[in-house]
Amino acid sequence: MDHQRIAQDWSRMLDEFFVARGETFAGAIEACVSALKKGRKILAFGNGGSAAEAQHFVAELVNKFLKPRPALRAVTLSTDTSVLTCIGNDVSYEAVFSRQIEALGDPGDIVLALTTSGNSPNVLTALKTAKEQGLLTIVLTGRGGGKSAPLADLLLDVPSTETPRIQEIHLFLLHVLAGEIEERMYPSS
Repeated sequence: MDHQRIAQDWSRMLDEFFVARGETFAGAIEACVSALKKGRKILAFGNGGSAAEAQHFVAELVNKFLKPRPALRAVTLSTDTSVLTCIGNDVSYEAVFSRQIEALGDPGDIVLALTTSGNSPNVLTALKTAKEQGLLTIVLTGRGGGKSAPLADLLLDVPSTETPRIQEIHLFLLHVLAGEIEERMYPSS
């Protein structure tokens, strides 16, 4: 594995991302802050590594990112094994996130979907449900967004098709997002 090449790819991808999606990313920050200030919540989810990243992001909102402060309203839809297995068994795996959005999503909430391909059927179904229920959809994905692109109010597609690179940039973006939310909600004195 060529570590220098990976570091160069990172630098290039971040530059390309912020040129192409910098304003969209700023819009995502503003949307999350605005929703949280109004008492709304963020529902985050994904599959596999993306599920882990969604969980990590939510933990930083509910507990803290860099400083002690009141908890922020956020839920991970990929962590309740009883709900996931019940829906997966009784309905379909494609419905594991959409059913939870039906139950927990309110107009004005934010859906934060992570999908490296942009084509995960359960993520696509969830995005459709979120839009039907009046939730704002933010999608972190890979180059072009796949089938999720038209379902995203705010598309944050990393300019890569390599899953590890996409996930690494997603984690960086989630850290920046968590930090910006925290600072804007609870500015340092």
